[in-house]
Amino acid sequence: MQVEIRNLVKNYGNSPKNAVDNLSVTMRSGEIYGFVGPNGAGKSTTIKCLVGIHPFQSGDVIVDGVSIKSDPLAVKKAIGYVSDNHAVFEQLTGREYVNHMANLYKVSPSDRAERCKKLLKTFNMEQNFDKPIKSYSHGMKQKITVIASLIHEPKLWVLDEPLTGLDPRSAYQLKKTMREHADKGNIVFFSSHILDVVENICDKCCAIEDGRLKGEYDLKDLRARGVSLEELIVSEEYPEGE
Repeated sequence: MQVEIRNLVKNYGNSPKNAVDNLSVTMRSGEIYGFVGPNGAGKSTTIKCLVGIHPFQSGDVIVDGVSIKSDPLAVKKAIGYVSDNHAVFEQLTGREYVNHMANLYKVSPSDRAERCKKLLKTFNMEQNFDKPIKSYSHGMKQKITVIASLIHEPKLWVLDEPLTGLDPRSAYQLKKTMREHADKGNIVFFSSHILDVVENICDKCCAIEDGRLKGEYDLKDLRARGVSLEELIVSEEYPEGE
């Protein structure tokens, strides 16, 4: 399993500046891959291109050997996505929403029941599963989105600022779930402003600025050398990854 963002260029309207500018990133099975950069760097735009929400001017996204341009449906079937705004159908109950997502991905009743049972327990959502989503707190909406994104066991799990609004227990469980998902041979790709989280749980990460790749880092290597990711990212030199 491998995911490639290859020479991606995204421009909005007639802007003289590309939102994403010739970005290339490669992720492999078993990796948690962090995605960092300042506000407006192009992280969310890149993610929306990766999951097939935004079209792009040039380049490609290739998931498990399949181009999103040649077979977008096959690529989308392989992806689970948690957006940064946690948009859900608020008139539905949690159960109705998760079942809707399971139906879209053609998950069998037995598989969805087994996966729901585990995920609901993990994120402490059993008591709220049959309540309307409009009654949920921000954190609960985030958790039901996470559960729905995993119901089809995606090969590529993409999360945009997933820890925002989560209580400490839920944040811990999400990080643990991310590690477990990657350890099954899948790929987890997530953006975050919390650099110590990226440093602690990621295998690799890349930093972008103004839509361009500024550095790519092997976190295990940085830890072995006693180098702080945070110091690298915020330094004035903003050095290229080795």
